[in-house]
Amino acid sequence: MELRQLEYFIAVAEEASFTRAAAKLHVAQPGVSAQIRQLERELGQELLDRSGRSVRLTEVGAAVLPYARATIESVSGARLVVDEFTGLLRGRVAVGVVTSCPALDLPELLAEFHRDHPAVEITLSEANSDELIRSLRTGHLDAAIIGLAGADPPGIATRAIVDESILATVSPDHPLADRTEISLDALREWGLMSLPKGTGLRGALDEACAEIGLVPRIAFEASDLNMLAQLAARGLGVAMLPESMATTRPGELHPITVSRPHLRGRLALAWRADGPVGPAARALLSSARTVLFPAPVD
Repeated sequence: MELRQLEYFIAVAEEASFTRAAAKLHVAQPGVSAQIRQLERELGQELLDRSGRSVRLTEVGAAVLPYARATIESVSGARLVVDEFTGLLRGRVAVGVVTSCPALDLPELLAEFHRDHPAVEITLSEANSDELIRSLRTGHLDAAIIGLAGADPPGIATRAIVDESILATVSPDHPLADRTEISLDALREWGLMSLPKGTGLRGALDEACAEIGLVPRIAFEASDLNMLAQLAARGLGVAMLPESMATTRPGELHPITVSRPHLRGRLALAWRADGPVGPAARALLSSARTVLFPAPVD
């Protein structure tokens, strides 16, 4: 029995698919199938039911899965202990960022970390906040920059990078351009433009609408805040934008404060609150805090 076989088995169990598991592991799908078949032959039992459209655990597979996870975690823990004693930083750290992330010094953060720890491989991926949070919980990401609407998600620790109002934003010739404030309920007759579901900004909008019993009419969805701003500037609707973006294009955009309820959103550095965190991941978080939250100058 090899560790690789257990890793492949865990991935297929989590993804319910050989193809998705292979993509996550960055290996060929036939190799995954062959290794799990070998594991099943060694154990003398089938671990996976392949008869349906999705792969499911057999009764034996469900019983074996916790032991497989414990084995992989124990080996990882042993490696972490050795790294702690030797002071070596190597391996890999995985960072996620929301697709709609505004201009942050993320390239400088990653470049600085690479200069200090050249033996650590860095991977960067983009996704919406919901997907990033899931990846943090499963350990596929060590840290992420996510958007948040309310409290911290369970099992996730955060530190706010930006906490700002979300404004209704229109073109200067829009019928609402004479307003400086508007209630959320008064926007029900207008087509809104927003980030898609799963993002922090959209979560803040949906939560506020649910609070007053409003079903918003979403005319446009885009995963890029700049695209929403451009659509609003061309008079195509009311874009829900963070204040930092809505107020930086005078003459092109007219920002309107949304009240009753007031809309706010956070952009935050996030990491897994429990479970083992390796030396490389801790070093990454330390670098992130230094770059993203510099100490004030007296």
